[in-house]
Amino acid sequence: MGVYLSTPKTDKTSEDGENNRLRFGLSSMQGWRATMEDAHAAIPDLDTSTSFFGVYDGHGGKVVAKFCAKYLHQQVLKHEAYMTGDIGTSLQKAFFRMDEMMRGQRGWRELAVLGDKINKFTGMIEGLIWSPRGGDKNEQVDDWAPEEGPHSDFSGPTSGCTACVAVVRENQLVVANAGDSRCVISRNGQAYNLSRDHKPDLEIERDRILKAGGDMEFKQNKFLPVEKQIVTANPDINIVELCDDDEFIVLACDGIWDCMSSQQLVDFIREQLKSEMKLSAVCEKVLDRCLAPSTAGGEGCDNMTMILVQFKKITHTQTASSSNEVSSSTSEELEAIADKGLLPFAFCVLRCLETFFNFGMSFVQMLQHRFEHQ
Repeated sequence: MGVYLSTPKTDKTSEDGENNRLRFGLSSMQGWRATMEDAHAAIPDLDTSTSFFGVYDGHGGKVVAKFCAKYLHQQVLKHEAYMTGDIGTSLQKAFFRMDEMMRGQRGWRELAVLGDKINKFTGMIEGLIWSPRGGDKNEQVDDWAPEEGPHSDFSGPTSGCTACVAVVRENQLVVANAGDSRCVISRNGQAYNLSRDHKPDLEIERDRILKAGGDMEFKQNKFLPVEKQIVTANPDINIVELCDDDEFIVLACDGIWDCMSSQQLVDFIREQLKSEMKLSAVCEKVLDRCLAPSTAGGEGCDNMTMILVQFKKITHTQTASSSNEVSSSTSEELEAIADKGLLPFAFCVLRCLETFFNFGMSFVQMLQHRFEHQ
């Protein structure tokens, strides 16, 4: 089997979700590629005030992308920086942690299960056999304790993936990116890139590759084995304060961005949202729009994954409108009372309540006076 199929696989995996702060839709499609190497994660409630979204584009296989989709957001939660509100640092540490976790016996086992080399049941048995035996029951156990076994010297997978992640907490948006997937925000209809594509034609990326001993002539350095290519997991971090003009963000792999510019995609989405409320359906239309009619041109032939996150907001106009509705409702109720001739009765009730209150206060004062003189 070559790189491309004879006919594209257009079946899509789609999902929708929401909470009181935002709603999201996503879709992914294998397309013309012989295998599906994209993965994604959408967790609207990472905690009570935080949402997490990520796209992962596998390179050389699917296992690393699937591994990151399964574990990266968990590691963000567990880092101490997250507890103090430093989301940027917790994201950076989680990116590095992925490399550490994919080594050794435990890393080999998890990747083997995700890569369909062994089934989940066999993986569970392997875990029971090679997991370290605990000592003191009260001793804190490492959430990724190393295992001793035949693959203890496993140095990591030969494949990799991009990772473009967005974390939303209240009015703060934090984007972490390593690779050529991209995050874009629509601010009053204008597209703004919140990440930089890490491609060799990016000057800072070209300089990094050359300084690290890489070259620009080959897709990989022909003098190095696959597992020793000059790459880094260190992400760019971008922190944005959200405002009322911010409509939605898009996270997508390069299968989308190779076919549409950031502004073209924002314009397309805004047009679709005029008639389509289901966000996953909008994503599906984008994938269909990008899919090439054949493999002759190259563009539109990659795996495609896209997450669309739309912000909910209560504007000052809505708040004022709600207040006016309450005031209007109260006025209408009073008018109804007056129309029914009940207004004198209402005043009578209020007068009785006032008399009862004054009597109660006098009684309390009398008791207080008597106790003071005893």
